[in-house]
Amino acid sequence: MNTIVSIALFVVGLGLVIYFAEKLVKGAVGTSLGFGVSTFLISVIFIGFDPENLAVGAVGSFEGIAGIALGSIIGAAMVAIALAFGITALLAPMGFERVPKQILTVPILAVLLLGILGFDGQLSRIDGTILLLGFVLSVIYLLRLSKRGLDIKPSGEVAETLEEAEELSKWKSFGLLLLSLAAVIIGSEMLVAGSETIIALLGLSDTVFGMTILAFLVSIEELARELPAAMKGRPEISFGNVVGSILAFFLFNAGIIALVSPVTVGTQVLRFYLPLCFGTVIVVSLFMMTKKIPRWAGGILVLMYLIFVVGGYI
Repeated sequence: MNTIVSIALFVVGLGLVIYFAEKLVKGAVGTSLGFGVSTFLISVIFIGFDPENLAVGAVGSFEGIAGIALGSIIGAAMVAIALAFGITALLAPMGFERVPKQILTVPILAVLLLGILGFDGQLSRIDGTILLLGFVLSVIYLLRLSKRGLDIKPSGEVAETLEEAEELSKWKSFGLLLLSLAAVIIGSEMLVAGSETIIALLGLSDTVFGMTILAFLVSIEELARELPAAMKGRPEISFGNVVGSILAFFLFNAGIIALVSPVTVGTQVLRFYLPLCFGTVIVVSLFMMTKKIPRWAGGILVLMYLIFVVGGYI
């Protein structure tokens, strides 16, 4: 494929995915509300809903490009929990009134489950089913915690959509959902098609490209979600985005991606990318147990992201 055509496909595909992912969230939430699903249940189910990474990862899996499929999970998670959360802490140090330890265990177990299932070098369709079951059990667990007073709040596009809920009609939302879904899938196909030529042009492996460049471009809006909330004195929303992102990426997205087509998990992923991501989740949890994320902690998280990026190239 011509290089200029590939870059154009990549850029247009990226634009379609990012623009219509927001519309997809509005369509999904509006349709759910229109058919009588409670606002609270929507908040928990969609807590970390990230259609752009899911679509790109699913198409990468379908096309047999494991690096893009796994990058949409692990690389995207590192953008949310290390880069975005770290920069947020550097610019607006966070303090929390209370941090339920029960909630901290959920993201740790999510990453651990994916690591265990992928340890044999492949995420099979059976593994995908187990991951989706893990997501369902996590949602049920979060619902139970909420009944004991541990609120689970949505963030980002879902929170904004719920605030504008009265503007959404059932069938308009459903139409928007279908249109956006089609646009996101088409955009993802274009993005992945363009990526293949760009990967060859840059001389990178699909794993390094998917974990770093593509994950960064598709997920950088995580910073736009987390930073404003922390600067407005709402750090729990920033942390909610971290927890929700991990659940969505490692359980829901990974489950769907593996069901689309089994994904090969290479040694570079098992020995470097996944352990570093797991370590980052542990570090974030340890910081959260102190009920504050000072600037120096944010610096450590950003450093861990830089190690994640540079280490892959080395």
